[in-house]
Amino acid sequence: MKKLAPFVILLLMAYPGKAQNKKLLQQYERDTIQTVNGQIVITCIGHGSLMLEAGGKVVHIDPVSIYANYALFPKADIVLLTHEHDDHLDSRALSLVAQPATQTIASQSCTGRIFSAMFMKNGEETKLGDFTLKAVPAYNVVHVRGGVPYHPKGDGNGYLFTYGETIIYIAGDTEDIPEMAELKDIDIAFLPMNLPFTMTPKMVADGARSFMPKILYPYHMGKTDPQLLVDLLRGSGIEVRVRDLR
Repeated sequence: MKKLAPFVILLLMAYPGKAQNKKLLQQYERDTIQTVNGQIVITCIGHGSLMLEAGGKVVHIDPVSIYANYALFPKADIVLLTHEHDDHLDSRALSLVAQPATQTIASQSCTGRIFSAMFMKNGEETKLGDFTLKAVPAYNVVHVRGGVPYHPKGDGNGYLFTYGETIIYIAGDTEDIPEMAELKDIDIAFLPMNLPFTMTPKMVADGARSFMPKILYPYHMGKTDPQLLVDLLRGSGIEVRVRDLR
């Protein structure tokens, strides 16, 4: 995560509109992906917080205030929320990125925490303009607390976000569950890698090998050393891109 010093924030506030946004986004790691429909720009904000820009639309994923000053970010056309935990669902960040036409998509576990959202269950699919979105399972099997999984099956969502022919898998908080092996034609995957809440590097590597994305971003990493994952997937044909997503 890139933290902005106070004097940088003051400087950015002097830039109105798009110029301000452009200056802000230069502080973050951004990757451009070419698709048949045009570019997708991925902004790696921090932890589980991401932003996608494609087709003239802005998609915020799990925006959380401690990872960015969302008052300075582009407003959302779409917000995706994977589950209800505070490091993924932050009402303040949501209020800052929202505009009247914002479409918010959330897991069933977010019911009661937010309103005016479309709550999707695992397996459901919807069309959002030029994008297709499918909610997929995200849960723990191995890692539990008091006999209860940190993320019970059916509560949270991962998402398959499709633009043109390009599919991005945003896994949410999950382990290397059997459903990963059913994924097909994934171009880009974001897989979480921190204990005790999600996966070890070995679990991430095993999960990735089960569906073979072209590009893999470890995210939600905490203090996990991403080099461990790079070493495990060396020679696999999967490109591992390490960004500051702790």
